[in-house]
Amino acid sequence: MSNKPVTEALKKALADTYLLQIKTQNYHWNVEGPGFSSLHALFQTQYEELFLAVDVIAERIRALGEKAPGSYNEFTKLSKLKDGNNELEADAMVLDLYNSNQHVIHTLQKLLATGEKASDAPTVDIATQRLAVHEKASWMLKSSLPKGAKLKVAV
Repeated sequence: MSNKPVTEALKKALADTYLLQIKTQNYHWNVEGPGFSSLHALFQTQYEELFLAVDVIAERIRALGEKAPGSYNEFTKLSKLKDGNNELEADAMVLDLYNSNQHVIHTLQKLLATGEKASDAPTVDIATQRLAVHEKASWMLKSSLPKGAKLKVAV
């Protein structure tokens, strides 16, 4: 039942999602400054949602007959996301999370195309739902940045 291109794309989406969850939770714990309260709450909302998403993606990999990667080492090999830096200023944390969400959007667009090519409706559904979440997260993060912040284009 396994479709290698689909499961490989799912594994990358899983790795990106897991690493973004860790980074977001790191920033939740360590953000400081005048926007602390609102950013602390925003980051918590986002990392809790990512935590739930990891399970959905991993279970889809299992439903397709493959083992889901489950170690930090495996995730870092599958993803280009970098660790969060808890020494960053609040605005730099927000910008890093915005850029990281843009990276995940790019990964999910590839997953969506792969799922569509394979006529894999459940994977397409997961990719579509995840895209909506990351687009909203990106909008919220971008809206939290000062005017004129330099945004990186998705990879």
